[in-house]
Amino acid sequence: MPDSTTTRMPKSLIWILVLVCGHAIGTFFGAWAIIDENQSKLDHGQDPLMPMAMAWLLALFCCGLAALHITCAALARGRRSWVRVALIVCLSIAALGMVFAALGSLTAGAPSLPAFLFAFADLAALWTVSGETGRRYFSVRAPAPGVTTP
Repeated sequence: MPDSTTTRMPKSLIWILVLVCGHAIGTFFGAWAIIDENQSKLDHGQDPLMPMAMAWLLALFCCGLAALHITCAALARGRRSWVRVALIVCLSIAALGMVFAALGSLTAGAPSLPAFLFAFADLAALWTVSGETGRRYFSVRAPAPGVTTP
């Protein structure tokens, strides 16, 4: 039976961690898609999207960002303050990318509803993590295992 002094993770933070994991999966597959598309264009004698070295550098950055997303989601239960900061950075990058995607689809004349929805979800998640809910949850350390508090 859990101790009455332990604080459960708010459901809003659980949904944010699910969103972060979704972004990690998308970022990882996006990195693979950049390399694949560049190689396909080179194989067919077309101009590549970018130089291959730049594509690999971008793919490595995307894979590193995806690893940071997954690490934050895995360590969020430990209530470390640096996880909150890393989540804020990850969500800021994701939100900025989705806002650019939404605005880009709008200016191209083909508005993308999923891009708008993800941009809104990212901004709401960023607001939650950087706000009172995130500060309150991540600022208190969980009790050590086996230690009971009166």
